[in-house]
Amino acid sequence: MLQPKDINEFMKSISRVTGKFIYALLFLVPTSVFSEASDYNMPVGVTEVSKEIFDLHMLIMWICVWIGVVVFGIMFYSLFKYRKSAGAKPAKFDDHFWLEIAWTVAATVILVGMAIPSTTVMIKAYDDAEGDINIMVTGYQWKWQYKYLEDDISFFSNLSTSQEQIDNDIPKGEFYLTEVDEPLVIPINKRIRFLITGNDVIHSWWVPDFAVKQDAVPGFINTAWTNVPKTGIYRGACTELCGMKHAFMPVVVRAVEQEEYDAWVAEKIALAEAEKLLTEKVWTKAELTERGQGVYLKNCVACHQANGQGLPPVFPALEGSEIVMGNKTRNIEILMEGVQGAAMQSFANQLSEVDMASVITYTRQSWSNGKNGDGEIIVPQDIVDYKNKVEL
Repeated sequence: MLQPKDINEFMKSISRVTGKFIYALLFLVPTSVFSEASDYNMPVGVTEVSKEIFDLHMLIMWICVWIGVVVFGIMFYSLFKYRKSAGAKPAKFDDHFWLEIAWTVAATVILVGMAIPSTTVMIKAYDDAEGDINIMVTGYQWKWQYKYLEDDISFFSNLSTSQEQIDNDIPKGEFYLTEVDEPLVIPINKRIRFLITGNDVIHSWWVPDFAVKQDAVPGFINTAWTNVPKTGIYRGACTELCGMKHAFMPVVVRAVEQEEYDAWVAEKIALAEAEKLLTEKVWTKAELTERGQGVYLKNCVACHQANGQGLPPVFPALEGSEIVMGNKTRNIEILMEGVQGAAMQSFANQLSEVDMASVITYTRQSWSNGKNGDGEIIVPQDIVDYKNKVEL
C-alpha cells in the first residue's frame, strides 16, 4: 500500500522518466516544425516588436510543452506503475503538505516567468507615443481609408482583384483577394503611428509582419505603431467579420526609402490640387459616364451589381429605378446623406465632387436608364451647390 512517505521516491521516479521523455522529444521532433520558415508556426515579421512577440510565443509554447510532458508523464506512469493488476492498493491519505507546497511554488514560478517577458513586450507593443508620421485608418464596408494627418493626404484603398477572377471566369492571380488599387505607403526606419477607427461596423486592421492588429470600432480610436526596417510590400486583411464582402478588404502596405516617400507625398498633394480644379471643368456626358463607370466598379458594384440589378430587398436595383432616372437632386441627396434605416451609407466623405457627379451620371445613363430616364447629367458644380445649400 502506498504511504505518504513513499511520495518522495515516487517523485524521483517521475523526474527520471519525464526527463528522459523531454530529452527524447527535443531530438525526435524536427526543429523545422517550429522554425520561422515553417507553415506550421506564426510569422516572425520584420519589425523589432514582431520578433520579440515571436520569441515570447516560442518561450511560452515550450513551457506549455514541458508542462504537458510532465503532467501526462506523471499520469501515464501512475496508471501503469500502480495498476490494480500489479497488486497496487489505494493509499489511505488525502493530503501531502510538501507536495502541495511544491506544486503551488512551481505554478507560481512558471506564471511569473511568463508574465514578466509578456508584460515587457506588451508595454512596448502598445506604446502610444506620437509618431514621426501619424495616419488615421478608417474601416468602411468594404475598404480602408488612409489619412496622413501631417500632410493632409487622404485616399481609399479598394480591392483590385477583378470580378472575373472572383466569379471564376478567368484563372485566379497570385495575389487573389490580397491586392488593392492604392496601397498605404510609409517610409522605412520611421515611427509610424496608426489611429484606427470604423465608419459603419466593427472592422479590424491586421498586418502580421508588423505584429499589428487593432479593432476599428465606430466612435472609438485605437492606436498602434510600427517601425519597418526594410523596404517591401506587406499584406494583411480585415479580421473582424463585417458583412457580405468581409473577405474583400485586404490591407497592403508599401514600405519605401525616405526619398521615394517624399516624392510620393509631393505627387499626392499635386494630384489633390488638380482634383479640386476639375470641379470647374466643363464636362461632357461621355466623360462623366466613362469616369463614373470606374467609380461605380470600385464603390457600388458589391451591393448593386455590375448589371445594376442589385440584391433585393437589401440592395435595390438601380436599373429601372424611378429615383435614379428621376429628379437629380434626390440622387445627390441619397449619395450625400445615405438612407437612414437602410444599408445605403453616406458617400459625402468618400467621393470627391467630380467622382460623385460622374457616378450619378453613370447610373442615370447606363443599362436601360439612358433610354427611359430624363437624360439629364450631373456635373461637379451640382454637388458643390448642394453642399453649399446644406451648409446654409
